[in-house]
Amino acid sequence: MALLSHYLLKVTLFHPLIITAYNRTMVSFVVGGGCFWCADAVYRQLKGITKVESGYAGGEDPTPNYYRVAGGRTGHAEVVRVTFDETIISAETVLDIFFVIHDPTTLNRQGADVGTQYRSILLYTSEIQRQQFEAAVERARTIWDKPIVTEIAPLDVFYVAEDEHQDYFQKYPEAGYCQIVIAPKVIKARQKFSTWFKEED
Repeated sequence: MALLSHYLLKVTLFHPLIITAYNRTMVSFVVGGGCFWCADAVYRQLKGITKVESGYAGGEDPTPNYYRVAGGRTGHAEVVRVTFDETIISAETVLDIFFVIHDPTTLNRQGADVGTQYRSILLYTSEIQRQQFEAAVERARTIWDKPIVTEIAPLDVFYVAEDEHQDYFQKYPEAGYCQIVIAPKVIKARQKFSTWFKEED
């Protein structure tokens, strides 16, 4: 009986189908709404978010770096890949927060950041994600007076940005951009979605 129990434990822990089912609640969205430091800062503070990565996607350059992307020479947008547990936070909430922390009505621009690298974009990896993104745009229309210009496109490759751009707000909280641009977005998101924010230290 002990041997049978041990065998069942091993099957439960390591059988590929069971592992796949276990991981099914983990979902990743790739979203871009201007400088990736902003979205990175907000999503890291939410319950149910298990990983946030700043990066580049949506362009043609196979070896993008921050300076080429920021210079508008790659076609890529600054984006974040947000991985979350759907048993804790819903896909709808993750996307609704995205449409609050940036202006989806300004084409290729977020405030003083101008260029296609700062465009509003959602990059899907499945038909289900495409439908979720389209539904999120429809919900966003109810909170923005101007037309939504968010691009919805298939994800080709996500390129992880350099280490210094990961968790930038936490690393450099006193930097001018963090104080003037990022902090107000964090505050706005916290005010509108307070129940989803982790407790402050």
